[in-house]
Amino acid sequence: MIMDSSEGTTGGPPASNMAQSAASKLSQMSERTKQLGNVIQNPERQKRIILVIVCTALLLDNMLYMVIVPIIPDYLEGLQKAADQSQSAAGAHTNSTNRTVHAYTKGNFDVQIGLLFASKAILQLLVNPLSGTFIDRVGYDIPLFIGLNIMFLSTLTFAFADNYATLFLARSMQGLGSAFADTSGIAMIADKYTEESARSKALGIALAFISFGSLVAPPFGGVLYQFAGKRVPFLILACICLADGVLCLIVLKPFSNRERENMPVGTPIYRLMIDPYIAVVAGALIICNIPLAFLEPTIANWMEDTMGASQWEIGMTWFPAFFPHVLGVYLTVKLAAKYPHLQWFYGAIGMVFIGASSCTVPACKNFGQLMIPLCGICFGIAFVDTALLPTLGFLVDVRHVSVYGSVYAIADISYCVAYAMGPVVAGKIVHDLGFVQLNLGMGLANMLYAPALLLLKNVSQMKPSFSERNLLLDDGPTGLYDTIKIEQREKKKKGLCTTVEENGIKTFAQGSYSEEESSGGEYA
Repeated sequence: MIMDSSEGTTGGPPASNMAQSAASKLSQMSERTKQLGNVIQNPERQKRIILVIVCTALLLDNMLYMVIVPIIPDYLEGLQKAADQSQSAAGAHTNSTNRTVHAYTKGNFDVQIGLLFASKAILQLLVNPLSGTFIDRVGYDIPLFIGLNIMFLSTLTFAFADNYATLFLARSMQGLGSAFADTSGIAMIADKYTEESARSKALGIALAFISFGSLVAPPFGGVLYQFAGKRVPFLILACICLADGVLCLIVLKPFSNRERENMPVGTPIYRLMIDPYIAVVAGALIICNIPLAFLEPTIANWMEDTMGASQWEIGMTWFPAFFPHVLGVYLTVKLAAKYPHLQWFYGAIGMVFIGASSCTVPACKNFGQLMIPLCGICFGIAFVDTALLPTLGFLVDVRHVSVYGSVYAIADISYCVAYAMGPVVAGKIVHDLGFVQLNLGMGLANMLYAPALLLLKNVSQMKPSFSERNLLLDDGPTGLYDTIKIEQREKKKKGLCTTVEENGIKTFAQGSYSEEESSGGEYA
């Protein structure tokens, strides 16, 4: 008994020390968690984190879009050969039937690949009008989280698919996820970065990630497919997508926002589509992306037939174009910051670059020469996209309600129109008319459309009329900014709001304030 009591007394102090140590570690962890939460809730830091989340989502979407280019055709051809061998082993009496089936499959192989590649853009094109309206109704965070989850499932399906039907399902799922993730991500950037120069810079960064994902994915997928198998590149992308979804859940907390019933209602997408200025921008986005969308499925065969290009040259065809694309984004952002009223001019210059470069592609005789026009095409696309995407946000600000889901759904529809037609229409044109005629037609279309951007010349001078703003305020909040202004006005009337803004300008005096002060400065 004495021995037991002595052991109990000697074991007491270490146990208490361990408890104190555990308590101190828990308090430290709680303090660090609190500090991390404060850092995340800081508006400026949160904007940067949101930009990282959106750029990662765009990178993943475009890598998944292009990573299948060197993988799927070879994989499907291997599946077909394995099926032929298993059938031929069944007996000699089935040889004639096997030859007929194999010839039929070989003749339709390109059509199957084209439909598989186009299925993503086609489904995205069909879903975008609905996703844009959904984003305007519920905000940007929930659709982004939904899109990331669908892209994660799509990537896993790609990794474990072992037949054409499953691959087609995975590709279509990616289009569904992209319709939510891409549109809500771009719209969220436009919503968080309200100043025009900051918005142009943030959208330029997003476009750089889109370009990097599209151009680095084919060599990334080809190398890993050759040395590690089909599943590895898709599993890597799935892990990155999962991490981005977790970060989105932690930072944005999409399902914890209790103010969702007060969300403003944006302008319907059909009204945005008939806006002449938005229609001009959407047309430019379609025309400028047609060369890239039409060359991707056709240039490999042309390089093999014309210059005897090797497989590594075909795989590296578009990678050098990443650098002029980033250069184009950088130059456009800098020029837009210095001369913001010339956004339309930058887009027109980009379309001229694209047109001239497209016309010179068929004249190239070797791999080195081909790099020059392809770099010119990507350089021009960078000019057009970086100049016109912020213009869409500005047009919604000054002509409609400052909610951006539907307008960037229109931009996504424009891209999808080009990329849905590419794998199907381009092959038909090359077969019937030839590769030279395809490139001349695309170049001519860009050069002829460039003067249409003159219609955007006076966009930078547009101001919202005070009569329209007063009508909005009298009818209740119909836009995100109007909701905030009305809430501030009610707080000011109750004496709950400060009278000096962050920039030090007095906006409220007891008993009266001017309507111009309450609505001015919105579209700085």
